[in-house]
Amino acid sequence: MTVVIILLVAVVAVLALYTVRHYVFTLNRLLGTHRQPYVDVTVAQWPRVAVFVPAHNEEHVIRESLEALLASEYPADRLEIIPVNDRSTDRTREIVDDYAARFPDRVRPFHRTEGLAGKAAALRDAYPLSDAEVHLVFDADYIPGPRVIQQLTAPFFDPEVGAVMGRVVPLNIGRSLITRLLDLERSGGYQVDQQARMNLRLVPQYGGTVGGVRRVALEQVGGWTVDSLAEDTDVTYRLLLHGWEVVYQNRSECYEEVPENWATRIRQIRRWATGHNQALRRYAGPLLRRGRLLDLRQIADGSLLLGVYVVPVLLLVGWSLAVAVFFAGRLPAHGLLALLAISSFSTVGNFAAFFEVAVAVRLDGSQNRVRLLPFLLLGFLVSAVAVIRASMPGWPRWPGRRRTVTWHKTERHRNTNGGNGAGTYVLMSALEYQRSER
Repeated sequence: MTVVIILLVAVVAVLALYTVRHYVFTLNRLLGTHRQPYVDVTVAQWPRVAVFVPAHNEEHVIRESLEALLASEYPADRLEIIPVNDRSTDRTREIVDDYAARFPDRVRPFHRTEGLAGKAAALRDAYPLSDAEVHLVFDADYIPGPRVIQQLTAPFFDPEVGAVMGRVVPLNIGRSLITRLLDLERSGGYQVDQQARMNLRLVPQYGGTVGGVRRVALEQVGGWTVDSLAEDTDVTYRLLLHGWEVVYQNRSECYEEVPENWATRIRQIRRWATGHNQALRRYAGPLLRRGRLLDLRQIADGSLLLGVYVVPVLLLVGWSLAVAVFFAGRLPAHGLLALLAISSFSTVGNFAAFFEVAVAVRLDGSQNRVRLLPFLLLGFLVSAVAVIRASMPGWPRWPGRRRTVTWHKTERHRNTNGGNGAGTYVLMSALEYQRSER
């Protein structure tokens, strides 16, 4: 029983670290200085930029994305748009080719008909198409504002910056309860978590959906890794270990379509958890061994960031150990149980803790959303179960069956104006209305 108590104390100690981390981030956003050194750069000798748009069966959303990119204020002669049609079986190729025919000097599609599945593999194959200094990546359902490309490119004037990440804002907020909850989670994760790490010069994470990398930095760290389900986390840590800085731009907002049902959300979380835990196994050791080359705060924050998808597993283990100690009659456990209970909802990692979301709602000036905060417990429980399941790849084990890692595409729903591309501005107007109503 002594071993069980020691293990319980260790679990509680780790959860307490995450709790402190979240409180530090929250207080920083409430009381600290907002560090956003590049976002106001508007006049410059802009570098050549290639925008890659990975797309696998994205006929419902890719027109709006391409329309928004073509409407960018970035100098047209310095910008090339590369839709990456990754083995699509719907009308994605037809749509992309139509834009290439209409804008031959600006849209240069890459059609991928074979090879490994997954976004990282598609990006690795498409990468040689451009020798532009900056490679930006937008998911096919993302709609960037007119100045987003400029804002994301500006940090690369700093020679130490290897990657940049913008803010993700859900567009289909009013479709269901889950879309509203994901809107809250995104707010907490970006407005508080990412921006606090930027303010404190820790480890902002390149998220892979609205951001980009310096081409020479990407080449230095070996390019896109095809055997990872979280290519964004993977490249974040390779850049960090090679001395490159990752920058977060909170005002560079890009609008996405979040999952509209729980089944799609669970598949998404399981993919993220599997990929993130791959990065944990690969980079936890190298990160801890770089003590002389990295700031101690970066090592600590980077280590905790790597472990965020282990937190739900630790909660399950912690509760199990606490119950065992309780029924064994060894009760210094009541104090540990209380601390574990406090930590449970405070250590949600990338799912945005309750207090982070509350502060994000205040900072966004959208107080009406505070009414949804109690429902976050439901979202957390669903996500926790999905993460725990993803962390147990060998269970259940069926005779003769081998589990393989599979890329599950996120289901899309948007089809504004019949998918003719003109819906972009309708969507943007709807977004502005939603934000004004918050």
